[in-house]
Amino acid sequence: MPRQPDRTPEENLREILESPTYLRAYEDMGLMHRKELRPVRLQLELLKAELLQDEAGIESTVVLFGGSRIPDPDEAEERVAAARRRTQRRPQDPDAQYDLQVALNLQKKARYYDEARRFGRIVSEQCQNGGRLHYVIVTGGGPGIMEAGNRGAWDAGARTMGMNITLPHEQAPNPFIDPALCFQFHYFAVRKMHLLLRAKAAVFFPGGYGTLDELFETLTLIQTLKMKPIPVVLVGEDFWRRLIDWDYLALEGTISADDLRLFHICDTAEEAWAHICDFNETPHLLPGADPDEMMG
Repeated sequence: MPRQPDRTPEENLREILESPTYLRAYEDMGLMHRKELRPVRLQLELLKAELLQDEAGIESTVVLFGGSRIPDPDEAEERVAAARRRTQRRPQDPDAQYDLQVALNLQKKARYYDEARRFGRIVSEQCQNGGRLHYVIVTGGGPGIMEAGNRGAWDAGARTMGMNITLPHEQAPNPFIDPALCFQFHYFAVRKMHLLLRAKAAVFFPGGYGTLDELFETLTLIQTLKMKPIPVVLVGEDFWRRLIDWDYLALEGTISADDLRLFHICDTAEEAWAHICDFNETPHLLPGADPDEMMG
């Protein structure tokens, strides 16, 4: 493109300095967002979280998965009350009846919020003694079960980590994460790597597509020897046994009978922690404390 004939050298210099082409490459966000730079963005996402965890002294983690829609018991009760009011106003509305049933089902699962919170506290109280950051609770950083896991560590005064991700709908990190250990990712693949890279255990509470995605990916990585075996614990026996007929998969020959040993199903935070400790041959703390006392 020929230069503008009416432009003075001074005007031209000002335009040079304001041009995006004059930016240093690592400061040029337009460049960084080009599709050709995707490999660089992937590398940066992987490297940033790795460097900061190293600097923080994170030695190992316990990763906790579960549904973002499972509320704490108080919120669950409020949702049921609101759904009942809607059905009273519109008793013949099938959508209102459906919403009430969903609210009631979530209220039943709200106990898992408390279990996840207690689990986060038990692990953190035992493992973050003496200043070493062992078995740090890490979650996807969002609400629901993820919030509960981080909140349990918060209750114990321990450090806890969140790995949030950019989604089409707004998702803010929950308020119980250590600010220096809260990361935001664009790529699910890199986030998944970081969730498991330091993990000494993976604990799955009831959840939806995201939870199931992480569960089967973790089991596949262990099954195919792409990662060292770790204890995989599914908390919520009624939920997991109704959702998936594990024995059917083995009987149909799509997995082996040995693959059924890659995970353990239980119902409480204490049982989950005991299995993890037995698997990793470490002493475990089963306080048997009253849940209300544990929650402060």
